[in-house]
Amino acid sequence: MSFGNWTVLLWLFVPASILAWIWLRDRLPGLSLGSERRVALPQDHTRTPAGGFANFSIKLAASFAPLLLAIAIILLAGPRHLGVPQAKRELTNIIFCLDLSGSMLAPFGAGNRYDAAMEAITGFVNKRKGDAFGLTVFGDQAQHWIPLTTDTSAFRCAIPFLDPKRLPPGYGGGTMIGLALLKSREAALEQDQGDRMIILVSDGASFDLGNGEDERIARILRDDGIVVYTIHIGGGNIPADVSTISTITGGITFQPEDTASLHHVFEQIDRMQVAKLDRTYAELQDWYTPFVLSGLGLAGLGLIAFAGLRYTPW
Repeated sequence: MSFGNWTVLLWLFVPASILAWIWLRDRLPGLSLGSERRVALPQDHTRTPAGGFANFSIKLAASFAPLLLAIAIILLAGPRHLGVPQAKRELTNIIFCLDLSGSMLAPFGAGNRYDAAMEAITGFVNKRKGDAFGLTVFGDQAQHWIPLTTDTSAFRCAIPFLDPKRLPPGYGGGTMIGLALLKSREAALEQDQGDRMIILVSDGASFDLGNGEDERIARILRDDGIVVYTIHIGGGNIPADVSTISTITGGITFQPEDTASLHHVFEQIDRMQVAKLDRTYAELQDWYTPFVLSGLGLAGLGLIAFAGLRYTPW
């Protein structure tokens, strides 16, 4: 324990002196009032002899006030102690790269592929509180829709506006995964702290990953420390080029068959990308609580003592 203003503690000599006078004045001649000034009084209607326990109880009751004064001085000195070292969660920057091509309106579960994807993404975001999330959408074009943020409400608000049925004509005519991944990379690099991860959700083959472009983009992402997880939400075989990108960057490719397995995929990703904790140093914190509680207890005992345990004025 330490104090913010330890010089205030020098005033503790005042309550210490009062306590010494209360408990030692009968034993030290210099502190005693002298036997010639004492008056012996009869105790009516009682058989309890004077002295002993009664004397001790009266001295104890008289000590409450100087003890309260001592606690007040300690509080003014600003007591502090070292807090428990906290484990701070390291940030994980997660960019969702969502396909908005027209094929995302194909049936999937009770709704379509887009509805299932956004529902699973929102559930994943709500579960991993403390991470930063962003959203890149793509078709023939790619656009940052949500920058990296810890405000998960942005994803709930985005659902009705990104429905492929509401997009302008021509926006969802193709699937440019390479362009979308490079666009997501730009967003991921805006944050210089924490891990970086892209979760690609698409249902088709890409128009721009041929002729070795998949390996080139994968190496760029890997060198930037970005892991790509691919979720192929469509039917048929998983495109080889997107599997290549996930493998080179250290990620995995999934192909869920229904909404339950889609949610399970996100649970697997959550387990593989465990949140890291960075232990911090203990900090000095104010420590008033035990002294305040002690003061309240002494004040209550003092009020009870005033009902009868006190020195007479003579």
